[in-house]
Amino acid sequence: MNPEHDGAATAVQLLHRRVTGWFSEAARELPWRDPGCSPWGILLSEVMLQQTPVVRVLPVWQEWLERWPAPADLAAAPVGAAVRHWGRLGYPRRALRLHAAATAIVAQYDGAVPTTRDELLALPGVGAYTAAAVAAFAHGRRETVVDTNIRRVQARLIGGTALPAPALTAAETRRAEHLLPDDDALSVRWNAAVMELGAVICTARAPACGSCPVLDACAWVSAGRPAPHYTPKGQPWAGTDRQVRGAIVAVLRAAESPVPRTLLIEAPVDLTMRAPAAPAEAGIDVLQGALGALHGLRAPSEQHERALAGLLADGLAQEIDGGIQLPS
Repeated sequence: MNPEHDGAATAVQLLHRRVTGWFSEAARELPWRDPGCSPWGILLSEVMLQQTPVVRVLPVWQEWLERWPAPADLAAAPVGAAVRHWGRLGYPRRALRLHAAATAIVAQYDGAVPTTRDELLALPGVGAYTAAAVAAFAHGRRETVVDTNIRRVQARLIGGTALPAPALTAAETRRAEHLLPDDDALSVRWNAAVMELGAVICTARAPACGSCPVLDACAWVSAGRPAPHYTPKGQPWAGTDRQVRGAIVAVLRAAESPVPRTLLIEAPVDLTMRAPAAPAEAGIDVLQGALGALHGLRAPSEQHERALAGLLADGLAQEIDGGIQLPS
């Protein structure tokens, strides 16, 4: 018997009890955490929550489940409908990937979300984190789930650093594996609890250490809360091609039929006037707000061209007889 090993094991078990006990009392009530939520609903939530806050995801997630309650429902819909109903979640390629995943689930698994990490990882657009999270949270499997929040909590709690490395390292994965409880049910709860702790208490910019259930065990606090060893770089938005792409997609979502390319590239002299080249059925009147927002960015026409070319190449838009629309 190794007393040091036994002591370390006891310390980890104590972390498990304290963090999951806190989670039982403090967890936010989110619909994808409801025991009755389907694996499909959990898969949707995991994809939608990537780089997107809960408050923005909730209404879109609810709409998607009402519209497409099962993978077969989304697979039967035009791919453009997924983009149209993606709302303002950003990174609309995720909508394309969900449609492709739903199609694969129908074709390969009779419409049921697969249960293992490897099967999930083989779906279009599903990465290592999402596969592990769905296997754990939808199917109760013991999987090492490592998202940004979990990485930050474990970096501070165990590693004593203010922030994890800029990109996931093998050492971080090994640490998360070491901390994962052996019991399947407890491992699922631990993953959810640590993730929640990072989301609401151990946040990146203003951690609420006074409310932390494991404050006295935190290596970062014990070290005097040292500053990060690097400065995180946020993703720019204003003035980027990504901003213009988003504005173009917003126009296409508002349109009921193809939008003339010229309206997406050059601002009309008067947005209240129908462009002569635009067919009446294009419904330009109802697009005034979206077109105004697009051209209100005052981006050069070359940037509009570049952004539109990217959307066409990515399959987020298609061109039909000079008009641009969401993919069919």
